[in-house]
Amino acid sequence: MPTLTATPDRLDVLPAHTPIVKPMPPRLSPDSPALTVLTDFQHVVPLSVPADTSIVDARKVMEHGGVRLLLVVDNDGDCVGVLNARDVIGGRLITQAMQRRGIDREDVTVRMVHTPCAELHALSMERLAALSIGQLVRELEAYGDQHLLVTEADRLGQQRIRGVISAADIGRALGTDVGTLPEARSFSDICRVVLGHEL
Repeated sequence: MPTLTATPDRLDVLPAHTPIVKPMPPRLSPDSPALTVLTDFQHVVPLSVPADTSIVDARKVMEHGGVRLLLVVDNDGDCVGVLNARDVIGGRLITQAMQRRGIDREDVTVRMVHTPCAELHALSMERLAALSIGQLVRELEAYGDQHLLVTEADRLGQQRIRGVISAADIGRALGTDVGTLPEARSFSDICRVVLGHEL
């Protein structure tokens, strides 16, 4: 059995503060397929919380995961609604829940402030696949939310959530610096900016 006799080269020693390479999202155009801005739950595990989670804990999950939307799930893991960052960071829904129930902020749960599925809009994968980013932006021009759920039918024909599209992701994909646009938080805001830039 052969033995290794060569001495390995010395390994590098890292500086005390070493930057980390971050993935650069591809620069897309309005003609790029709309599917390219989909966060696909077949490839990315969505962050979710049970409905009885406290708002305080839900905010920690958002901050730790670096997301602005959580799926709210029941005991079977099915989605019953969504919770967005606007609801968690001290929106009027939290204040109303505290006043109605006479409770402290720490006692407010996701169930009290989330948006139920029955009040959400969605777009089918089939429809999304037929659109470019530019067409999608135009269709969402009047849509005031920050996120849009994307659905598909399973083998039995029942709808299930396949992924989510974020207004901020569309802005970044098209090279719009949403960080410099304090009001560009919803699809309608992003559309106003993007539609004015050669779309």
